[in-house]
Amino acid sequence: MSGLTQNGAKEFHRMFMMGILGYTVIAIIAHFLVWQWRPWFPGEGGYASLSGAMDSVVSVATMLLG
Repeated sequence: MSGLTQNGAKEFHRMFMMGILGYTVIAIIAHFLVWQWRPWFPGEGGYASLSGAMDSVVSVATMLLG
């Protein structure tokens, strides 16, 4: 039905599965790195470092829109 031979279909499936596996590995690494940078569940102090970042965002937005 698809116009692929049996060997072509197997090759396509192999490449598709390798792509899915590669995407999953990259996503896992990215999630790990983000977790190291800023855990999803803050400690008792919360995200104390976020207050300085908000000031920076406001100043950059003011420059761009201003």
